[in-house]
Parts: sequence; structure tokens; C-alpha cells
Amino acid sequence: MSDYKFFAQVNRAFDIAAEFSDYNQGLLDQIKICNNVYHITFPLERDDGSIEVIHGWRVEHSHHKLPTKGGIRFSMTVNEDETMALAALMTYKCAVVDVPFGGAKGGIKIDKSRFSDAEIERITRRYTYELIKKEFLGPGSDVPAPDYGTGAREMGWILDTYRQLKSDINAEACVTGKPIPQGGVRGRTEATGRGVYFGVREACSNKNDMEELGLKQGLEGKTFIIQGLGNVGYYAAKYMIEGGAKMVGVAEIEGSIYDKNGINLEELVAYREETGSIIGFENTKELENNTSVLEAECDILIPAALENQLNEDNASEIQAKIIAEAANGPTTAKAHQTLKEKGALIIPDNYLNAGGVTVSYFEWLKNLSHVRFGRMEKRFEESSYRKILNEIENISNRTFTEAEMGRLARGADEYDLVDSGLEETMINAYKELNELRKEHDIDLRTAAFLSAINKVGIMYEQMGIFP
Repeated sequence: MSDYKFFAQVNRAFDIAAEFSDYNQGLLDQIKICNNVYHITFPLERDDGSIEVIHGWRVEHSHHKLPTKGGIRFSMTVNEDETMALAALMTYKCAVVDVPFGGAKGGIKIDKSRFSDAEIERITRRYTYELIKKEFLGPGSDVPAPDYGTGAREMGWILDTYRQLKSDINAEACVTGKPIPQGGVRGRTEATGRGVYFGVREACSNKNDMEELGLKQGLEGKTFIIQGLGNVGYYAAKYMIEGGAKMVGVAEIEGSIYDKNGINLEELVAYREETGSIIGFENTKELENNTSVLEAECDILIPAALENQLNEDNASEIQAKIIAEAANGPTTAKAHQTLKEKGALIIPDNYLNAGGVTVSYFEWLKNLSHVRFGRMEKRFEESSYRKILNEIENISNRTFTEAEMGRLARGADEYDLVDSGLEETMINAYKELNELRKEHDIDLRTAAFLSAINKVGIMYEQMGIFP
């Protein structure tokens, strides 16, 4: 396999799309570069008293809008190139779905399994302190979120550290993906996977596009294979199944399994929690290795793990007609070209997994407004709906039971509003990309980059250059 340079892959896709834009090369170069790259090193005192040097990064790719936004990952794969690439993708992703942030990304190069919870907390808090020292953290400057290897727990530590060091009434808005009691928003946990579902559903709803692929319109009855049952993969699979699709294959670290008759997601998750592996689950067939199932027969393939999983070694063998990129950068440039030539519809990562940052945006707004979504309008809506239903009863022979009245007159709570906003965002963005795709006769990835270039480019053009 080739030595993939992730940032170069991103810029190659950018350059292809840039050919369809009207901006000059200088402005395009400004969009591509990373504005700030911060390499952090600090000592950690281990629980046994020994000292270990920790390496971390934070990259702010674009300041065309502030704050910058992007997750923090804890992984041994973290390096400067990866962090720059992911920060760039965040810029383009936010632009595609009209979320008013510049892109950023961060990471710490550690194997979490080697460290105790107390050590992980010390690492997180010291990393946060280093970010604060250089103004790389704050509600109006740079707002992190969870990513691979981190979650609500780590975001809570980041918030607490920031609050200890800064007297800021908007402190809760310095980070998203927090626990609900610390200012998190309902629906954030499942947001990325939920967004994947909305995006795939919207793609499958286009009759002409599905006919070109030899598939029927709609999600109902379509088969899918998912790589990765982490937070994103689990929820993507859950909502795909609820939407009528059938899961026939799963890839995880320990191996891959396939069953054309369908795999029960909840039972598989319970089995893996009990045994530590997906291998041996019910009637599934164990395949050769943990990526073999990617080449198995299905309508939709959802890579929801790490980057470069679809590459020149396996792209020609992939049978799926729709590639739904739930992970960041799962398809290399050469694999993309191969899949495109095979006629596959590739729904790109810089659109499809934007559900997380979209709902992070809602959380940030909630923190700045200091009020829970739905708090002021929920009861008013319910009262208004009940008045309408009472009028219907008065002018007809229809009488609603209290259960019916409760169901029909229910006002929107925070989860309802967040979910509605996410659905609206994903549907509108897909329609915009599909129109660009057909207007320029390009693929959806190029359309997504072109959409981002147009939106970021006009900002830079109007801002001018300081001084």
C-alpha cells in the first residue's frame, strides 16, 4: 500500500474542485493553507512516579469565520499531517452545511489503554491548559469537541479547566459534546450517525439517481455493510435499520462477519459486550480479515472507522453501489477514482458526517443564550394545539381521548428541535450538492469541495487582507 499523506489527499480533492470555481490562485492558496499549527509537548507524571513526554497538536485551518471548530482525538495515529488534514476537512464540512465556523482539529498521541483514568484526566487538563495559554481555546476563538478516543467525560474536564482559569460568563460554550448537566445538548451523542442516516435517506429518495444505479427509490429493503460499531457506526446502523434497510455485514477491529439474511444490531452489540468480539455471532460467516467484508455484496457500504480504509488494494473489489462515508477520509484519491469509474455514488465525508458539527453548533448557541431549547415555547405550543383540537371537537362529532390529546398537542422539546434542525440541514445541503453535481457534471465529493470553496472564497474576498 502507498504511503498516504492525508493532507495532500485533501488538497488534491480541493484542487480538482477549484478548477470549477472563478477564484484566482492566490485566494485559493489562502483557503487551502492552515492558519495556525501548534505542536504541544509536556511531561506527564505517571501513577508510579515515572515521567513520560506527551505530544499533542491543535490546528486552526481557517479564520474566515470564528470560532474555529473541530474535535480532539486520542490515538497513536495522531500526527501533524493528520491533524492538518482533518482541520481542513472541518472548514469545508462547516461550509457545506452552512455552519458558521472555521475548521480546526486537535489530538494527543497516546494509546489510552496504557493509561489510568487519573492519568487520562491529567493529560486532558494539561493539554487544555496549553491551549488556553496560546488562546487556542474559547467560545469566540476555538471550540473543540469529542472525536476518536474522547467523549463527554473529556469535554467536561476541558470545560472545568477553562472555567478555573478564565472568568467568562460564556465558559460553557468553550467546548461542545459535554454531558447534559454541564451544558450539553440532547441529541449530540447520536448526531453524527443520525446525520449519516438523513444523508443516505435523502440520496436514496432521488428516483433518477437510484435508477442510474439500478436500485429502487427509497431506503426500504436496501442492504448495507458497516465498518466500525463505535458511536458513529452504531447510530448510523440503528437509524438505517429503523428506516427499513437491512444490515448484512459488519467490520470491527477483531474481524468481519457477513449474513445475507440480515444481522440484528442490538443482539450483536450485546454479544460483543459479553464476548469481546463480533466473531461467532449467530449464523454469520467469519471472513478472512477485518476488512474483507467491505468487498462483500450489498447496496450501501458505510465506512465509519478511520481514514484510508478504501484504497487501491480493495477498491476494484468493492460491490456496493453507494459509498456512504461516515468516517473522515475513508477513501483515498485513487480508490475514489476507481469507485467512480465503477459507477458508484460516493456520498462524501465532508458532507455526510457533518451531523456532529451541526448539533455542536446548536449546543454552542444554547450555551451562549443560556437557555434550554424549547423551554420558553413548549407549553405555549401545547396550549395552542389543545385549543385547535378543542375547536375541532366543538364543530364535529369527534372527541379526542386524553392519550390522543397528549400525543397530538405535544410541544417540541430540546431533542425534537435539535433533531429537526439536523434533518433540515442534511436535506438542504444534499440537494444543493446534487444540483452542483449535475450542473458541472462532477461527482458529489467535488461538488462538496466546490460548494465549500465558493462559500469560504467569498468571505475571504469580501474581508480583504489585513493590514
